[in-house]
Amino acid sequence: MGNSTPEGTGSKNTRSRAPAPQAPAPYPKRTPAAPTSHPHPLMDKPHHSPTSWPDARAIAARAAVKEAAHAAPVMRPLSEALGQVLAAPLAALTDLPPFDTSAMDGWALAGPGPWRLPTDDRDQDHGILAGHGEAAALPDGHAVRIATGARVPPGATAVLRSEYGTDAGDGWLHASAAHPVVLGQDIRTRGQECRSGDQLLPAGTLVTPAVLGLAAAAGYDELPTVRRPRVEVLVLGDELLTEGLPQDGRIRDALGPMVGPWLRALGAEVTSTRRLADEADAVCAAVAESSADVVVTTGGTAAGPVDHVHPTLRRLGAELLVDGVAVRPGHPMLLARLAPASSESSASSASSEKSEKAENPGPQTRPARHLVGLPGNPLAAVSGLLTLAEPLLRTLTGRPAPAPGPAPLAEAVQGHPRDTRLVPVTFRQDAAVPLRFNGPAMLRGIAVADGLAVIPPGGAKRGTEVEVLDLPWSAIATEQLSYADQSRYADQSRYADQSRYADQSRHADQTRHADQARHTGRASRGTDQASPTDRARRAPQASHRTDKAAGHGDGEDISPEEGPA
Repeated sequence: MGNSTPEGTGSKNTRSRAPAPQAPAPYPKRTPAAPTSHPHPLMDKPHHSPTSWPDARAIAARAAVKEAAHAAPVMRPLSEALGQVLAAPLAALTDLPPFDTSAMDGWALAGPGPWRLPTDDRDQDHGILAGHGEAAALPDGHAVRIATGARVPPGATAVLRSEYGTDAGDGWLHASAAHPVVLGQDIRTRGQECRSGDQLLPAGTLVTPAVLGLAAAAGYDELPTVRRPRVEVLVLGDELLTEGLPQDGRIRDALGPMVGPWLRALGAEVTSTRRLADEADAVCAAVAESSADVVVTTGGTAAGPVDHVHPTLRRLGAELLVDGVAVRPGHPMLLARLAPASSESSASSASSEKSEKAENPGPQTRPARHLVGLPGNPLAAVSGLLTLAEPLLRTLTGRPAPAPGPAPLAEAVQGHPRDTRLVPVTFRQDAAVPLRFNGPAMLRGIAVADGLAVIPPGGAKRGTEVEVLDLPWSAIATEQLSYADQSRYADQSRYADQSRYADQSRHADQTRHADQARHTGRASRGTDQASPTDRARRAPQASHRTDKAAGHGDGEDISPEEGPA
């Protein structure tokens, strides 16, 4: 997984600030390169002018706008739509309710009481039941038994609940003096919730169980959903083992088991995870022949003798959109747009057989549209997933950008002198607690983290409000990650966010939210603009999440010199 030398993060600055939201320019400033015969001269210097972290995320979010706009929706039956995203607004196909219905078990009444009851035994025992057609009109001064959800008969002016009425057995119904009848009480009038044609939900809404229920009630058998982008993961490295203990200078592959499920949680359909040796032709052929929308590589993004991602992109005539990011860990990450099929095919010459396939791509071998290159160190790869892959996939899946989720730091965090730092944090009470194991090759911190704190250049003092990036499963309770069950797993972390969007009485229900937090674990802040106190209250209170702030004693070299990410 590449060089695991700790990266430098710079000396502590005397000033600290919370990261202010930045609106990047349409085209982030990059130093222009001198014209050459090469189609993309920026690729000649893999770490030329690293892009700022906010600009890199903005570029990734814009990179696939055209592809997302032209993607045809996929019609899915309700039974298969859970976890998908609506490709079009959901408009009601009928009035809800479609007719006047009783909201309670009791009696349908016509006019003021007391009311004459039916003499027919059947009407007395059962009355009007749900699921039946329109009943006969109810004369003035009469009452008839009615069940919850049953169609209110013509002429009825109110429904009297069973517990509020008295049938003395003399053929007359009397209302309790403590509960006088009000015109229209306990009747759900036609169209009370919506009228046919009303927009119920906008495009981009995540399909949750509640959305499925609403869609069914509104008359839908299937829903137009956004097609999940197909992603292929290529794990590069001769030194990686797939099982057993590290031995003979080789180490276990931590990224293969992690990256695919992470991408599924971001809404992608992961077609495969392949492991490749550090051979230039093999890497080039794998990228050129991929049929995925996005190829994600791990390792090989630097400029070492066996780092083949940049040479592969040059051979394939790709356009580098992001070539290095001013962030630690994850500095050598990249994002590229692959050239059209003809350019890729002519450039691919790994072998005659592979070249022939590339020159004549069939429907199943069309070239990938984008490539995300992740560094080989585990936490650096996580940084790349949240910096580049998440915004790219968010656009391709039609999801809205998450709202910022600031939180105060429980401890000061030292920063890099020039670059942004992403530090694993957990929540305790009303603050984000930085975790010690935050080196680029470490997974121990992120494994127990609630998110990644965005630390600006120079660091941040205790109490400084910093943005916290959510992990995609931060609201899942104990759901087990499953490779096979992609559709049910994908994006369950945002189900809670969608219900919180609709919960306009959140501030009045903090106790209920706290109870839910104890059952659902981490609470996502991406689209829930709760206060840090609310978020901390919903966060798990496990005793093992009491690590001290990042900095000394965590094995990371805090120095002004840049190190590999």
